[in-house]
Parts: sequence; structure tokens; C-alpha cells
Amino acid sequence: MRGPDEKEFGELVAGRSHTLRRTAYLMCGDWHQAEDLVQTTFVKLYCAWGKVNRGDNLDAYLRKTLLHACIDEKRRGWFRREWPTSAPPDVPDGSAVPSDDRDLLVGALRRISPGQRAVLVLRYWEDLDVEETARVLGCSTGTVKSQTARGLAALRTVVGGLRTSDAAVFDDVTAIKGGS
Repeated sequence: MRGPDEKEFGELVAGRSHTLRRTAYLMCGDWHQAEDLVQTTFVKLYCAWGKVNRGDNLDAYLRKTLLHACIDEKRRGWFRREWPTSAPPDVPDGSAVPSDDRDLLVGALRRISPGQRAVLVLRYWEDLDVEETARVLGCSTGTVKSQTARGLAALRTVVGGLRTSDAAVFDDVTAIKGGS
């Protein structure tokens, strides 16, 4: 098995890391775990480079691998997980601090089921259509549609206790992204 051309693979990693990291964060809710998931995704891609047909949709392969890495991480036993240290980082990265609206949405995403979260992230963050989302998740289009509707309803319930203006911001975001 021949490994990838280092320059080509390096450009791929540089070009796709940021997007995959944001997607991973929305799936797991932790920036550090998101970085680990993205690294795992690229390691798996590197190992499977000879088998992956780059004529196919490489982004779909990366998203599916990322999703599987996230699911695998949630299944790991507590005794196999790494535990963070008690010392916080010296200075937070200013570019990684999300806005208030994003905090609202990410916090709401953390409170809904993982299946609904995965569907909503793929549909509205990654802008995948119903068929592509079903293909990535390995389920039917009907499941994607029902999980989307239930996920949006759950998000609205979570956000429902907020001020009217905050709820309007949430509705504006879902309307911009295409609703259900």
C-alpha cells in the first residue's frame, strides 16, 4: 500500500482542518475533543489513502469518518479517557471565542439527543441536503426528516425560556439556514 504524497496530503489537511474542527465542536461540544476527533479523522484517512478514491466526494468521506470517530469516542469507557489537568490555559485564543448567538445555539445543541444533533449539524451547519445527510448517517431520508423536525422542536423548547429577542434571533438563524 502506497502512502499519500506528503505535499498533497498536507494541503488537504490545511484546507479542511478548520471546517472539520467546527463540525466536530458542534457534535461534541468541546474544542479540545474536537481537535482530537479531527486528528483521528486525518489519521484514518492517511491509513486508508490507497483505498480512498479521490474522484469520489472526499468531504463526505471525511465527515462520515469524523462522525464515526465522535460516536466511538462517546462509547469509550471512562477508564480509557484522558482527563484534563486542573490548570487552565494561560490565555484563551480570542479567535476561538464564540459569539453570544453561537453560545446560545451550541448550548441548546448540547441538550438534545445525539442523533438529532448529528442531523441538525449535517443539515444546517454543513448544508447537506436530506439525501446526503441520510447517506452519511446510514439511515433513510424519512428518518432524517423526522429527526430534523424533532431536533428543531427540541431546540425551540430549550431556547423557549429566553427573552423574546433571543428567541427571535434563534428563529432568524433557522430561517436563514432553510428551516426544516
